[in-house]
Amino acid sequence: MSPRVLLATRNPKKLAELRRIVEPHVPGIEVLGLDDVAPYAEPAETEATFEANALIKARAAVTAVRLPALADDSGLCVDALNGMPGVLSARWSGRSKDDAANNALLLAQTVDVPSERRGAQFRCAMALVLPDGVEVVQTGVMSGQLLREGRGTGGFGYDPLFVADGQQLSNGELAPADKDAISHRGRALRAIVPDLVAALDR
Repeated sequence: MSPRVLLATRNPKKLAELRRIVEPHVPGIEVLGLDDVAPYAEPAETEATFEANALIKARAAVTAVRLPALADDSGLCVDALNGMPGVLSARWSGRSKDDAANNALLLAQTVDVPSERRGAQFRCAMALVLPDGVEVVQTGVMSGQLLREGRGTGGFGYDPLFVADGQQLSNGELAPADKDAISHRGRALRAIVPDLVAALDR
C-alpha cells in the first residue's frame, strides 16, 4: 500500500505544491487534502504565531484521520506595517481568503510608503504531527519587496504584489517550479521532508 499523508488544506494549489516537492523523495506517496477525507471540525487559527497555528491544524487533522498530518500557516509580513498582515494575512480585509479584497486593502495601506521602505517577507511554518504524538515544525522565509500594483495571475494570495530578492518577476509571474525553489513554503516543505520520510519508514 502506498504511503499516505494528509495536508490539512482545501487549497488545490497548496496540494499541488506539496506533491511536486515531496514525490521525488517519497515515490508513490499519496498526498490527501481535506476534501479527500471525512469532514471533521476544523479548528480556528487563534494563535499569535505561524508555528502555533500550524500545530493547531495538524493536531486536529491527525486526531480525526489517524494519518501523518502536515499543516502550514503562512503570510506576508510587511516592514512598514510592523510585520502585518502576518498571521492575519488570509483575512486582512475581514473577508476570509478573499485575495482581491486583501490585496486592495494592503495596497491602499501602503500607497504612501516609499520604495526604499517597501521591504516584506513571506513566512511559513510547516508542522508535521504523527499518530504516535511526535511533532515537528520547520520554517521558511522569502524576503523581497512589495509592489505598487499586481503583476501576473499565477500563485495565490499576495503573490502578484511581491518580488523576491534577486528576482525580476513577481511571484504571480513565476513558473510554479521556479517559485517552489525560492518560496517560503517550498523551503519549509523541503526542510520537513526528511522528518516525513523518517516517519513513513518506521
